[in-house]
Amino acid sequence: MSVLKIVIGNKRYSSWSLRGWLAVKLSGLDYEEIKLPLDTPEFYERIKNYTPTSCVPVLHHGDAVVWDSLAIIDYIDRFCPALKLWPDDMTAFAHAKAISCEMHSGFAALRNAATMNIGTTYKGLKLSDAVAKDVARIDAIWSETRAKFGTEGDFLFGDISAADIMFAPVIFRFETYDLPRSDCAAAYITSMLNHPAMQSWIADALSETTLINVYEFDPTSRVLGE
Repeated sequence: MSVLKIVIGNKRYSSWSLRGWLAVKLSGLDYEEIKLPLDTPEFYERIKNYTPTSCVPVLHHGDAVVWDSLAIIDYIDRFCPALKLWPDDMTAFAHAKAISCEMHSGFAALRNAATMNIGTTYKGLKLSDAVAKDVARIDAIWSETRAKFGTEGDFLFGDISAADIMFAPVIFRFETYDLPRSDCAAAYITSMLNHPAMQSWIADALSETTLINVYEFDPTSRVLGE
């Protein structure tokens, strides 16, 4: 079968791209990476060649076209079952799916206020009530999951898995905006940042020189979410 082809946006900013790309990277299979420059005429012209949604990421594999990050994760899991992106145990699987779907559809306040922006750090920001609620919930998810299912390794379910992929962009949000965290969450963030796949993405993100204003936080604002 043909080589995996993953289409993504700028690595500095594209949180959904990170999720799809990580699944492909973790597969260990050969892949072709196509990076399109976000928020440019070139992006909107070229993306039409790859997906009906005009959004990244999208995975091409032979005749299969897979858009949406969670769908890409599930495709890679089915194509590479030995990777075990989802836990075998049904209780752990149920928890992993629930928190991954919660991340997929929730936390709008944090998403809207704090775009993923690798390579920039803001200190001393206050959080709106809505953002603070999202941050606390994410910390609770990480802490509860690690305590119940992650004791045999450094990640949410021991080894790195689909749930970690879904929360990967939030790891960068916690770092960029210096978000408050428990000791358990801090240890988990460190483990994620040190993973070789994440290190590879970080290195590429830091090599990018294009800044996109719509994804940049206004440094004169001292409250995240207002």
